[in-house]
Amino acid sequence: MNPAQQLHQAGQSLWLDSINRKLLATGTLARYREELAVTGLTSNPTILGHAMAASSDYDSSLRRHLDAGVKDPQDLVYAVALEDITEAADLFRSVWEETGGADGYVSVEVPPGLAYDVERSVEVARDLHARADRPNLLVKVPGTPPGLTAMEQLVSEGIGINVTLLFSDTHYLQTADAYMRALERRADAGLPLDVPSVASVFVSRWDRAADPLLPQELHGRLGLAVTQKVYASYRSLLAGERWSRLAAAGARPQRVLWASTSTKDPHFPDTYYLGKLAAPDTIDTVPEQTLLAFADHGGPVELMNPDYGAAERCVAEVAARGIDVDALGESLQRQGARAFEADWATLLEAISEKAARLGS
Repeated sequence: MNPAQQLHQAGQSLWLDSINRKLLATGTLARYREELAVTGLTSNPTILGHAMAASSDYDSSLRRHLDAGVKDPQDLVYAVALEDITEAADLFRSVWEETGGADGYVSVEVPPGLAYDVERSVEVARDLHARADRPNLLVKVPGTPPGLTAMEQLVSEGIGINVTLLFSDTHYLQTADAYMRALERRADAGLPLDVPSVASVFVSRWDRAADPLLPQELHGRLGLAVTQKVYASYRSLLAGERWSRLAAAGARPQRVLWASTSTKDPHFPDTYYLGKLAAPDTIDTVPEQTLLAFADHGGPVELMNPDYGAAERCVAEVAARGIDVDALGESLQRQGARAFEADWATLLEAISEKAARLGS
């Protein structure tokens, strides 16, 4: 049993943070499902940009949509991206069925420029959900305050949501509260409560931001401590009375997903985070290179202890060195939203240029 399969045995779902046409066409994604226990997939603007703009794999699809009258670069991106996303959703459909809807999801993101626009986020998410028409599709919505308002509305309408760009325990708890409010609205309306959602908490970006300001002995610790706090809050919430009422009425847990799990510091092993984030009933989404590295030489798998106190002590050590951890979490979310928006703009420009060449 390779280390990736060990994570699956430990009760954690492993999703691939990547998608491109070659992964699908060559059967590589299907092989990862069978050999590396990959049970889902996520995507973001950077991933889409690398896939579409950097190769000719999408040229025939782009030409087809151009010939059909699709001219706007953003419309082109989604028309082509949904081809891959729906194919991947079909690949993982058996996982979704076998787990009763607990696993086997793929995600597609609303345009990052909508991170602070409630109405447009809701409108675009509805459209993506309808066009994909797959029960195991999650629409990614940033976990900014406006994004959480949008998420609550969308879940209340029965649309599965992956809340992304969460960094702190506070972000997670706000997300969980919005999810439960949405389910309570559905319960009051007599609607079924089995609407899927995941809460994506970013890990390694904490250390990339904090480590240059910390002594060596604290390097690589803040991201894991924040993650441990989130996991403790997650377990506590699932044991609480409010969630118990919803679960008894048919609700499914909003699973915590660990994102940004590739190693940014060359002084650490390339599998540093993956082996330390194992926790039952969670998800870890990993880039392809990190997945292959972990399957090859990762481990040992260390089950995370939901010890809020121990995590708080580590955060306090960091704070004692002059870092305002709460403020850093807010800053990381804003920076993440801006970075995704910049990646999206770059992608649209590249697709516009490619469309001009293909259409000439």
